[in-house]
Amino acid sequence: MQPKALLFDFDGVILDTEWPIYLTWLNFFQKHGQELPLETYIKCIGSDFATWSPEKHFEELTGLTPDWAEFHITRNIEIRKEVAKLDAMPGIRECLELAQSKNIPCVVVSSSQHNWVDRWIEKIGLRDLFQDTICRGDAPQIKPAPDLFQEACIRLNLPPSECLVIEDSLNGMKAAHEAGCPVVAIPNRITQCIDFSDAECQFDSLTEFYKFLSTTQWTELT
Repeated sequence: MQPKALLFDFDGVILDTEWPIYLTWLNFFQKHGQELPLETYIKCIGSDFATWSPEKHFEELTGLTPDWAEFHITRNIEIRKEVAKLDAMPGIRECLELAQSKNIPCVVVSSSQHNWVDRWIEKIGLRDLFQDTICRGDAPQIKPAPDLFQEACIRLNLPPSECLVIEDSLNGMKAAHEAGCPVVAIPNRITQCIDFSDAECQFDSLTEFYKFLSTTQWTELT
């Protein structure tokens, strides 16, 4: 495969935001005597709570209806505090710089909102290494629908088959494949329990992916 563009998911691929987000839910469930296994929680990874809702799951388990608005205020403060401590995932900068040296455009394609994605990409110093960011609101539907990846291909003026997607979630992989894009799966500590056998390739980390890219002959864009 000689990709002409790399399309990176954000949460869990570029920045390990999914772990602190999960912990806020896990702590809430445990305070009420419940568990939230990763095998259950991952249903919403790569998409949103319309795909699978921890709120509804909690209510079904307990019969309780908490003040969710108040909970989310506290939860979002905690999440942002923890995410602010994070650095970019190991290997992402090397991948982006290698792609840049080969004139291969890199784009973020995320189900999250621009005010979340753009803020953290700027903070970790990667903004100049991406040609574009495509987020919730830039296409009619988010993952697992293919719309965001289709929008990326349109903006790049490239066929989906030449746009390699780097994903960490089942919802993301499904969306990419439905759009016609090949997928490299790079699970993290949240999504390591997912079966990514349908992905074209799988690596343990972005560092391993970088090693692969650095020894692969790419067709440079002119």
